[in-house]
Amino acid sequence: MPGPLKVNQTVTIPEAELSRRFSRSSGPGGQGVNTTDSRVQVRWHVPTSTALTPAQRERVLERLGPRLTDGVLQVVSSEQRSQAQNRETAEQRLAAIVAGALAPPPRARRATRATRGSQERRIAQKKRRGTVKRLRRDTSD
Repeated sequence: MPGPLKVNQTVTIPEAELSRRFSRSSGPGGQGVNTTDSRVQVRWHVPTSTALTPAQRERVLERLGPRLTDGVLQVVSSEQRSQAQNRETAEQRLAAIVAGALAPPPRARRATRATRGSQERRIAQKKRRGTVKRLRRDTSD
């Protein structure tokens, strides 16, 4: 029995905002291949969702921008043989994608090692300095 989709502790997508579409899966399937609509497509329209605050909506739209089609996030599952299992898998995937998009950005990396470019510049400067000193030497040996 479908119900609201829990994404994390604070976000739950209402059942009414999710649309599901069922079709026949491709590939081998024996006698039931032409009779079972086991492939599941779950769609969620992000811009009109009431499950998100404006800040959350903005973050999701920004992070999932390339994945959205006209503001709709679509997830398809056809790995399992039963429609119920594919529905569960697709909903779990959608929840994981949204949870990942809602997650706060990672902390900025603190530089702990000299970059390759800075090392090369330092070595080049040392070589130039050594050349200058070598040219100052007395060559009357």
